[in-house]
Amino acid sequence: MSDAENLIEVRNLAVEFQSGDQRQRAVQDVSFEIRRGETLALVGESGSGKSVTAHSILRLLPYPIASHPAGSIHYAGKDLLSLNERQMRSLRGNRIAMVFQEPMTSLNPLHTIGKQINEVLGLHKGLSGKAATARTLELLELVGIPEPRKRLRAYPHELSGGQRQRVVIAMALANEPELLIADEPTTALDVTVQLKILDLLKDLQARLGMAILLITHDLNLVRRIAHRVCVMRAGCIVEQASCEKLFQSPQHPYTQELLDAEPSGSPVTAEAAAPLVEVDNLRVWFPIKKGVLRRTVDHVKAVDGINFSLPRGQTLGIVGESGSGKSTLGMALLRLIGSQGAIRFQDQAIDGLSQKQVRPLRRQMQVVFQDPYGSLSPRMSVGQIVGEGLDIHGMGTRAEREQAIIDALVEVGLDPQTRHRYPHEFSGGQRQRIAIARALVLKPALILLDEPTSALDRTVQRQVVELLRSLQAKYNLTYLFISHDLAVVRALSHQLMVIRQGKVVEQGPAEAVFSAPQHDYTRQLLEAAFMAPVAND
Repeated sequence: MSDAENLIEVRNLAVEFQSGDQRQRAVQDVSFEIRRGETLALVGESGSGKSVTAHSILRLLPYPIASHPAGSIHYAGKDLLSLNERQMRSLRGNRIAMVFQEPMTSLNPLHTIGKQINEVLGLHKGLSGKAATARTLELLELVGIPEPRKRLRAYPHELSGGQRQRVVIAMALANEPELLIADEPTTALDVTVQLKILDLLKDLQARLGMAILLITHDLNLVRRIAHRVCVMRAGCIVEQASCEKLFQSPQHPYTQELLDAEPSGSPVTAEAAAPLVEVDNLRVWFPIKKGVLRRTVDHVKAVDGINFSLPRGQTLGIVGESGSGKSTLGMALLRLIGSQGAIRFQDQAIDGLSQKQVRPLRRQMQVVFQDPYGSLSPRMSVGQIVGEGLDIHGMGTRAEREQAIIDALVEVGLDPQTRHRYPHEFSGGQRQRIAIARALVLKPALILLDEPTSALDRTVQRQVVELLRSLQAKYNLTYLFISHDLAVVRALSHQLMVIRQGKVVEQGPAEAVFSAPQHDYTRQLLEAAFMAPVAND
């Protein structure tokens, strides 16, 4: 491959960050090139240096805290690291554009979609008025936004996650860049939306001839879209190969570990048991009120007539896209929101109980949330977090509570000494283990797991799945497992429930549904989740 076909050439790049008197090297001796019109994937776990490397291309690091003690990044014959800020501004968003992981943080919540795209066009192209609006409509149409003229006046919160990401892509494409850097562009999206965004990027690449640098930890995405792959670990590239070669014969042990990290195995063998939870015709309807008198004119049927029976010691996997009603169902079962219909827990009807009457049952019904950092108080030590439930329920003496905290931390694979530290001192996987310990310390019968692995790297996901399986086998725990990650659901669930728009479209033994789905929507979810590779030209 000749140098003339290389759009970007990164050679021996190093990145350091100043921390007090110390300098920490985050990237070391990284070299790769991005060819015109190709997709290069930069893969690795959190903290591997992927985003730091990509952000170096656009010089988006927090300088002067960040610095480049060695290396070069060449674009169009110029070393980007030696350009001044004015020269870099002419490239950013113009010749090289970026799509970030979370579209809500990339869009201004106070401005309409039309105004935000118009601003990009005015800044880089000098367009305004009707010309800018016409080009904005073109861009929204290009990225597949339905009814683009209506969306011009919409605010970000009025769009779905997938639509917001399409708007961010439209803004990035406004100036027809030669390189699009996509930093985890689908992590926060449902599997079906992920597939659509990937297909959109491939289609736009074919039409516009641009190169794509894809930063991700999801190897399913890489297999579908990338031409070449660089695997990063601890700030270094450990392997670099064509996508086909890397997946067929990975050379480096770390690459092999990543490829083997897909959650696998079967759910814990479950004995026949009496139902722990029974639900009959459960409904959660939110009224839509209009007019001066705020009369109810209709309802949002978030959960609409759901039935199931879950035996003790088993896992019910609840899957569906965002907005399908999964989390609302979970909250209703734990009596955290109001609902209609019968709910029986441990052979006791709890749907008619007051919050005061439900409170003694709370220790038997625990929750582990999606974002461990958001669900753990930054002002409390790990010991205080794990022991809070023991204090609330008045369980044991002070010494007994301390021992229970130590035992719970050991159960989830953490050093008991960590109880004196704070959440920000831990990795995402360790924080999720703390959240599981907080639920486990009360010795509950039922744990609601609401997307507990979606924010974690694949290798960490696998560890958490194995931990949950071992705890279930040891304590005969019953799980309600809510997720859109079907690989994780398959590894844990005895039963499967597929929800769409508040209604169950399919349910039954998990392996039967995975092996022979009956409903079109279930088939669509499975095809998107276990993406077949698409041949690269």
